[in-house]
Amino acid sequence: MQSTDATLEFLLLGFSELLCLRVLLFLIFLIVHLVTLAGNVMIFVAVVMEPSRPPMLFFLCQLSVIELCYILVVVPKALLSLVVVEGSTISFIGCAAQMHLFVALGGAECFLLVAMSYDRYVAICQPLRYAAVMSEGLCLRLAAACCLGGFAVSLGLTVAVFRLPFCQSRRINHFFCDVPAVLHLACTQSYTPELPLLAACVLLLLLPFLLILTSYVCIAAALLPVTSSAGRGKALSTCLSHLAITLLHYGCATFMYVRPKSSYSPARDKVVSLVYTSVTPLLYPLIYSLRNKEIRGVLRKMLRRTIAQPVSYT
Repeated sequence: MQSTDATLEFLLLGFSELLCLRVLLFLIFLIVHLVTLAGNVMIFVAVVMEPSRPPMLFFLCQLSVIELCYILVVVPKALLSLVVVEGSTISFIGCAAQMHLFVALGGAECFLLVAMSYDRYVAICQPLRYAAVMSEGLCLRLAAACCLGGFAVSLGLTVAVFRLPFCQSRRINHFFCDVPAVLHLACTQSYTPELPLLAACVLLLLLPFLLILTSYVCIAAALLPVTSSAGRGKALSTCLSHLAITLLHYGCATFMYVRPKSSYSPARDKVVSLVYTSVTPLLYPLIYSLRNKEIRGVLRKMLRRTIAQPVSYT
């Protein structure tokens, strides 16, 4: 039996196989996401309060907004699936909207990482022209292009996935409407339905990764003639935070989406998705707070303003 009716509902099974650990998992997820929320909100507020924002801080602010949106898109249903024993239901439109927003935010982050690598390239390879090249106007255009590019690719992928005929089983063995989990319900044995996902992976993963790689090859070539190890180390240290986040983001995304439907494993995919949606957003503020001198300075300023603010008693 097949169904393409927009009124149908899906059942998100979540972690229904771990009933005995339901309360513990709920508390862990809640604490992790509250800490992630607090960290990203702190970075966002600190950057917004800063009068003069260098391009890297501007991009970090956008990255924090993307991570906050990730939490709002995925976490409520994930927590609900732990509260409801039988799993939580989600409508056809709701599932499509969740998938679209999740992929769009992930795509915007991929493109944003390219913009950040370009910023590092200009800062290291063309330091005298940095202020002129990385102008506020260019940063705004890059930020808009990242969002629009992610949302455009995501829209095409979501439409292609939800035009497929779905079998009688509407049980999604996942805690949100992820692409592989929904594709697994499609009533087709051919590889044709996977072509839109492949195209999206090329546009959102392969192409941005090649651009980032090109930026770092140019940076490495520019640093080769530098004889001072201190100067070379200082230049590379400005890239470490970006490199760490790039490896985390692309490593998880490549493992999740660059593989055939036949290798789909619900249990494994849920664990990787858990890392992708919970652990990496938690690590981002920590990585940038520890490794980025600019963000550390902004956070210190914000804390000093908060402490120095007089308390009025009424």
